[in-house]
Amino acid sequence: MSPSLCTRISSLRYATSALTLLVAGCVSGPDHAPPQMPLPAKFQEGGTKSNGDVVTAQWWTAYRDKRLDGLVAHGLSENLDVLQALESINSASANVTVAGAGGRPSLSVDASHTVSGERGRLRTTVGTENTTGGQASLSWLLDFFGQYRRSKESAIASLGAAYATADNTKLTFLKDLIESYIDARYYQERIALSQASLKSRQQTYELTQLQLKAGAASRLDVVQAEGLVQSTKSDIPGLEQSFTESAHHIATLLGMPAASLMNELQESAGQPVFRGDIRAGIPADLIRNRPDIRKAERDLAAAVADIGAAEAQLYPSISLSGSISPSWVKSSGASGGTLTSWSFGPTLNLPIFDGGKLRANVDIEKSDAKTQYLAWKEAVLNGVEEVENALSAVRRDRQTLAPLRRQVETAQESLALSTTSYKDGASSLLDVLDAQRSVSDAQASLAATVQQVAKDYVDLYVAIGAGYLPPQQQVVFERTAKSG
Repeated sequence: MSPSLCTRISSLRYATSALTLLVAGCVSGPDHAPPQMPLPAKFQEGGTKSNGDVVTAQWWTAYRDKRLDGLVAHGLSENLDVLQALESINSASANVTVAGAGGRPSLSVDASHTVSGERGRLRTTVGTENTTGGQASLSWLLDFFGQYRRSKESAIASLGAAYATADNTKLTFLKDLIESYIDARYYQERIALSQASLKSRQQTYELTQLQLKAGAASRLDVVQAEGLVQSTKSDIPGLEQSFTESAHHIATLLGMPAASLMNELQESAGQPVFRGDIRAGIPADLIRNRPDIRKAERDLAAAVADIGAAEAQLYPSISLSGSISPSWVKSSGASGGTLTSWSFGPTLNLPIFDGGKLRANVDIEKSDAKTQYLAWKEAVLNGVEEVENALSAVRRDRQTLAPLRRQVETAQESLALSTTSYKDGASSLLDVLDAQRSVSDAQASLAATVQQVAKDYVDLYVAIGAGYLPPQQQVVFERTAKSG
């Protein structure tokens, strides 16, 4: 290789490096910084200890229900809403490539072969002509002001928002599934209580009939006892329908046909009772753990990057383009020949008059970024409110359980005493019927409160953003983040 050629190649290498540095060194618009807002050191009814990372905490296992654990594990991989949200990540990932492609060189190659000739009395040529040609076109827009780099930043932020959306969908699924399971077990408990109450009232009705025959009761007593029996019978079909609907909904959440879990869920397992600790953490934990807040922050990052992309369009743009077109022509009876044409040069685009369109686009993006910042603040405050409400509900609803259990015990004791007194003729049937109503009402209230307390824990752990990511998936994400 000649010294002059080496010098030219070396100069070209340095020029290319300088151009690359110039292109990479200037980016329009503001850089995104994580938003901040003042938060209290603790929740009103919480402690001052941080939860840390709770996204892999399988808090539902504190219900100690293996069937529920299995449903959750199955649903996280089969729920159709979750699968749709995960698929949207693939689309967002591909959009990152699309967004940055405009700032990279593009090369296209075309090739053609044609055969031409003339026929008829007015022809001017004899024979055929074969033409083979091709064209290679190269273009590169020099992204001096970072339009495509900002667009790629926006797409990457949108990809992060897609991940957060998928996480939030998982969290929504957890809440829906576990609460539906709690409802199903509640209706089973109510059905069992109603059947036990029906048996007791049926016995009272039969006793009243015997006493009517013995002259110790009136027809009114018999009618009242029968009315209570029929009232209890009428409650059971509605409870059975509610259980069926809950079971059907659980099956749908698992991506299965409705009724496919009926046989499994009809095996009663008692009402779920949470046997874990209250782990609310501190308000600052929510910014890291709640996916809806992370999505809002990523949407803000995308909007800030869009400001830079819009501002870059205010400045001149330079693109390099070139092409080379070799061709070979062969006519009948003549020797073939070649022709090669080429072109190369820069193109300058300088926006001067656009009616204020480009500047207005910048203002639009700035307004959108401001809107996204306000949306982020709203997401944080809504998260704090949800945790505060869930903490209050857990603490207060739990306080009602002990009195309700005692109320059931006293109502049952009152029923036993009034029934014995009625058999001895010392009290009226009305006392027995009132006692039976009291027992049924107390048992129903206790079952409803057990149901509500179980749901309160669901609300609390969903509000703090816990449990939507399997532990093994968290390890994969951490490795990806380190390698990136």
